Amino acid sequence: MTTSAAKQREIYNQQGFLSALPVLSETELREARDAFSELEKEFGEEYTQYSLHNVHLQYLWVMGLTKHPRILQVVKAILGPDVILLDSRFICKYPALKPAHIQENEEGVTEADGKMAESGLPYVAWHQDMRYWGIAGGPVLSVWLALDDSLKENGTLQVIPGSHCSGMLPHHQATRPGNILSVNQEIPEELVQADGAVFCPLLAGQMSIHDGLLVHGSDANTSKRRRCGFVIRYVPTCAYPILDPDRHRKFNATVLACGTDHFNHFSSKST
Repeated sequence: MTTSAAKQREIYNQQGFLSALPVLSETELREARDAFSELEKEFGEEYTQYSLHNVHLQYLWVMGLTKHPRILQVVKAILGPDVILLDSRFICKYPALKPAHIQENEEGVTEADGKMAESGLPYVAWHQDMRYWGIAGGPVLSVWLALDDSLKENGTLQVIPGSHCSGMLPHHQATRPGNILSVNQEIPEELVQADGAVFCPLLAGQMSIHDGLLVHGSDANTSKRRRCGFVIRYVPTCAYPILDPDRHRKFNATVLACGTDHFNHFSSKST
C-alpha cells in the first residue's frame, strides 16, 4: 500500500468518510451524462429519481463506472484487494420549487423560501446504510459518484464524522414528509449530533466514500439545478449475507469487482 493510500485508510477509519476524490475525466463525465440523459428520456424523471437500481447488469457504461480504476484504487485501499460490487443505484434530486419561491442571495446563490423548503420536497433523512443491509463478516463501503455538481443548495450529502464508531443506531418511521428512503426510516433526532454535521460538496466527476455505519443524509434540492449521483456499494469478499428479518435484502446483482473470491458467499456473482 502506498503512503497516500495508507493515509486515506487512516483518515477513513477515523472519520468514516473521504470526500472530493477525483474520478472521471471531462470526456468520461460527458459520456456518462449523455448516457444518463438517454435514460431520462426513456423512463422519465419520476422513475430516474430513485428507481434505476442495479442497472449495472443492463448497461455496459454503468458497469464501467462500477469498475472505474480510480474508484477501485480507493476502494482497495480501504477494503483490500478482493472486492465484491454489492449493489448500485442512481439518485437524482430534480429542481422541485417554482421560480416564485426561489431567489438569489447577495452572493448570487439560489435560496428557497423556508416554508417551501420544508413542505415535502424530496430529501434523505439521517440514517445508516447498514440498517438496510443484512451483511456480516466485513464492512460495507458506499461510493457517491457525482454526475452533477453536488452543492449545499441542491442537496449535497451531509455526514456526522466519526459516527460509524457508535455501532447500529435505532431507526423509526420519519415524520417529516418527502423522505425518499424506500422504507421511510430515520434515526431519532435526539441520537443525531447534527451540530457536528459536515457537508460533502462535490464537483461533477468527483466522488465521496463512506462507511456503512456512518450517519448521513441530505436536504432537499432548493435550487434550479439537478443533483444526480451514482451510488455504488462494495464489500470485501469475506463479507456474507445474513438472515435478519429487520434487514431483509436480496443480493441478486453482485459482481466480483476486483481480485479473487475464495469464499463464494454471494451465489449470483459474475466477473
